[in-house]
Amino acid sequence: MSRFLNISLMLLLLLAVAASNAVEAGSDSALDRIQQRGQLILGTSGNMPTMTQLDASGKVTGFDIDIARYIASSMGVKLVTKVMPFNELLPALEAGKVDLVISNVTITPKRNLRVAFVGPYMVSGKCIVSRSEALAKADGSTDLNTPATRLAALKGSTSADFARELFPQATVVTVDDYAEAARMVKDDKVSGLLTDYPICMATLKNNPEAGFVSVFSLLTYEPIGIALPANDAQFINWTSNFLDRLDGTDTLKGLGKAWFGENMLKR
Repeated sequence: MSRFLNISLMLLLLLAVAASNAVEAGSDSALDRIQQRGQLILGTSGNMPTMTQLDASGKVTGFDIDIARYIASSMGVKLVTKVMPFNELLPALEAGKVDLVISNVTITPKRNLRVAFVGPYMVSGKCIVSRSEALAKADGSTDLNTPATRLAALKGSTSADFARELFPQATVVTVDDYAEAARMVKDDKVSGLLTDYPICMATLKNNPEAGFVSVFSLLTYEPIGIALPANDAQFINWTSNFLDRLDGTDTLKGLGKAWFGENMLKR
């Protein structure tokens, strides 16, 4: 009996040590690292006008950037922004090179298998920017699903996936940024640019002399969210509560009106 008690005590001690180590390891959350560093590192593409863009001086601005500034301010840390191609953002998050990604990222089941999402903070949809009257008058996807249709879409975006799925006979040309896509539409190298509604509106606004028109008959459900590291419950919980507060105080709505001129958030 004495030997049995000694073994039991040893097992309990080992379990206690293991539990202590697990708690200690679990405390190394992104929030701890951000606080210790004094910086919140944001990943964004900087090439989606109105959402995330570079101004004339090369500074990153936009609706998404303002949300990130509010997050950093609430944490009491400095915001550091890393600009990189859209298709490199989630890999950078997974590798720990950035703390979060805010870059007009649509929440999809496939992406959610890799990273966590908080939101949506905005609900968008697809539209096409074109100079073609025939394309602008298209009644549905069948009118666009032809070998003659060439559509530009951002590399790694849901727009590119959407175009390939809905228009299998058309040619999808992937681009690195929307300025390049707008030039291709303007020069008639592609039939149109397939993108999200805010980018569509910004492209029309930034190219008033290009003769662009928009097609809104192909809208889809595009929930836009904040991408966070997987398996970090505290960071996810903090960001979710923060977004609820931003929404509850109408700050989010105010930012939306400031950048878009209307309430597009539908949150």
